[in-house]
Amino acid sequence: MIKIRSLAVAALICGLATPLAAQTLKENNELLFKQLQQKRGLTNSEIAKVKKIFAGSAIIGQGNPKVTRHPLTPEQARAKLGQSPESLYKNARFRRICGEDYMAPLYDPATERPEDAKACVDMFEYPNIPLTYPVVWVKASEAAALCNAEGKRLGDAHEWEGASAGALLEPDYRFDLAPSVPAMRAAHNAKWASTSNVYSIGTWQKGICATNSTKSATCNGGSFNGCGSNTYPTGSFPQCKSPLGVYDLDGNAAEHMNLPLAPDQMASRGSTKLGVTEMKGSWFIWDKVRAHPHWSRWRAPFWHGTRVLSPGSHANYHLGFRCFKTIK
Repeated sequence: MIKIRSLAVAALICGLATPLAAQTLKENNELLFKQLQQKRGLTNSEIAKVKKIFAGSAIIGQGNPKVTRHPLTPEQARAKLGQSPESLYKNARFRRICGEDYMAPLYDPATERPEDAKACVDMFEYPNIPLTYPVVWVKASEAAALCNAEGKRLGDAHEWEGASAGALLEPDYRFDLAPSVPAMRAAHNAKWASTSNVYSIGTWQKGICATNSTKSATCNGGSFNGCGSNTYPTGSFPQCKSPLGVYDLDGNAAEHMNLPLAPDQMASRGSTKLGVTEMKGSWFIWDKVRAHPHWSRWRAPFWHGTRVLSPGSHANYHLGFRCFKTIK
């Protein structure tokens, strides 16, 4: 039994198998910590911080293994790619700019080069390792802390939108309308209404992104015991890529983001206070059910809204995050 478990652990670290059905959330998280060190090179100090954040939650991880049924395994995804994820997704130019693998520079191609970028974004949803399942059941406050543990940060809404649309533009937050999040949202969406058919993949096409999974039959609105995080391994769909080289912005997990209500709440300008929660992107059922409107520069209603750093910020089975990093 010990030998079988050891082989399973080795396979998971290499991204070659899904967790055993009998494994617990804690066991799956321990495997994830090993992957973060082996695949991403996190230091012992960084891993200690990550573990402490995970230890403060009874649900954070890649889904409740008792009810989660992933539609694609990492092994199947690797076969589908036809090559190693390292050879496909590692980019030497991006590494020089961002300082590490699996990050992409944010810039405006109309006026800038990648080397002009002042920030980078994770190419994949956290843990930002290709062919791993996204971390979900994570609060916005925990997402911010996990990014900080690596010397990164949560992104501002306009940064995610730029990564998806293919051009990072100057912030356009209507701070004059704050603190009314609905009024700020309405003004922004009206400004960008003409781009309502623009997604990270251009025009929407079924089958291009990780959007053909199904909710658990027992999912009764969002309970941990009833709702499986039926996600795909990140990077399973190489065509689900934005013009700036960022993957899975459409599909898989929806993503926490920071919506500043004042200039001193902008993470991109060094704020640690942060604003309120914004949920970005579509998620894993999108080819079957359009749960709500969505496009690259769309801002969502203030669903389950709180301050980002509130200990009571929202978590659910299809909601994850990705990290950003200021580089200049």
